[in-house]
Amino acid sequence: MRIATGFLAVAALTAATACSTSDRPAHVKGTTAAMASPAAAASTRPTETLKPLLQQALPNVKGKTFTSAIVDFPPNASALPHRHGQAFVYAYVLEGTVRSKLDGKPATTYHQGENWVEQPGAHHVLTENTSRTKPAKLLVVFVSHTGDKLKVDDPKS
Repeated sequence: MRIATGFLAVAALTAATACSTSDRPAHVKGTTAAMASPAAAASTRPTETLKPLLQQALPNVKGKTFTSAIVDFPPNASALPHRHGQAFVYAYVLEGTVRSKLDGKPATTYHQGENWVEQPGAHHVLTENTSRTKPAKLLVVFVSHTGDKLKVDDPKS
């Protein structure tokens, strides 16, 4: 299973927090709404969608929460510029090719099996599926302050 491969890359983070999707708290579903953006829907390009997999407080790190999610990018999709607050973010390309640019750094293209991290407070100015015909998919892991929004769009930045 390709998702399992992505999880191996973050095994150290998940060892203490692993649970089945049936154990997932009901409030995980709210993560999608918290990360969605009405402004993104107004874009002329398709946008990404996020499906939470697991959200759990880290038992050995007070005030921190681990969240994993699958982010789907339809063909030609792009995300609005955004930030992930003070979360540490890990992204792994499960499928397709994604171009990403953090403020102050060059744009980088990532292919299936490649990954990157975003430091707390990073400004993500570009995230897009480079293909006009094939979807792209990411496994994204957040280590955030408990209760913080995981994505805040800032399209005017």
